[in-house]
Amino acid sequence: MPSLKEVRGRIVSVNSTQQITKAMKMVSAAKLRRAQESITRFRPYAEKLNTILANLSATLDQSTDNPYGEEREVKKVLIVVITSDRGLAGPFNSNIAKAVNALISSDYKNFSKENITLLCIGKKGYEYFSKRGANTIADYTTLFHNLSFSTARPAAEFAMEGFLKGEYDRVDVVYNEFKNVATQIIRKERLLPIEKKAEATTAKTANVDYIFEPSREEIVSELIPKSLKVQFYKAILESNASEHGARMTAMDKATDNAKELLKELRLTYNRSRQAAITKEILEIVGGAEALAG
Repeated sequence: MPSLKEVRGRIVSVNSTQQITKAMKMVSAAKLRRAQESITRFRPYAEKLNTILANLSATLDQSTDNPYGEEREVKKVLIVVITSDRGLAGPFNSNIAKAVNALISSDYKNFSKENITLLCIGKKGYEYFSKRGANTIADYTTLFHNLSFSTARPAAEFAMEGFLKGEYDRVDVVYNEFKNVATQIIRKERLLPIEKKAEATTAKTANVDYIFEPSREEIVSELIPKSLKVQFYKAILESNASEHGARMTAMDKATDNAKELLKELRLTYNRSRQAAITKEILEIVGGAEALAG
């Protein structure tokens, strides 16, 4: 049985940890509220713009009118990996790492490491893959320090320009989609080339004679890039809200676990103290009997 001093030290340590996890839970709850409001307001705009993009893409010649929809043989791939800057969020970051590894193993298993580039948004993803020798880009790992559309736009433009220049034949995005505080859904989506939606190729859309105002060229040059940047930013907002939800849940469980551990430690402390008192009483009684004898 551990000594009383040792048990007291563990009780103090666990109690301090419980206070920290409780404070982190409250901080994450406040950040989650703001992040959830941001993604809730942004989703309708992003979804509507995505629908317009799908309908527009169905009317364009993907090889000439829409360079972002050009289908070509996939030789080089850019995977955008969206994680967090900090840990203590349960399996939030490890799930993304597993999803990226599964994507590479399934879709790009015959590719060499040089032909698979990982654009890491968030330090945890960069640290994980760089330690394992992956071809990583660290220029945009600090986006969450000051998250906004203007700060996220350069990363989206990097991926788009790389596709247009032929440096990458496909751009995928892997991130956590926010569902609720306790649930995050892993999403693996293709950003480029733009996919033709099945609904957009039906008679309702493909056979419609669109009148473009302003010109077709201006719409392609303005709307499509903007829509891609919006989809990119939406994935980052989803991941941001998911991170705070995952951390809030993890810290809540850690606080509960600390509470249970404190109960066990206090019970152990009381047993040790009772055993020590009993031992002292036995020694006193034994000494008294020895003197009496």
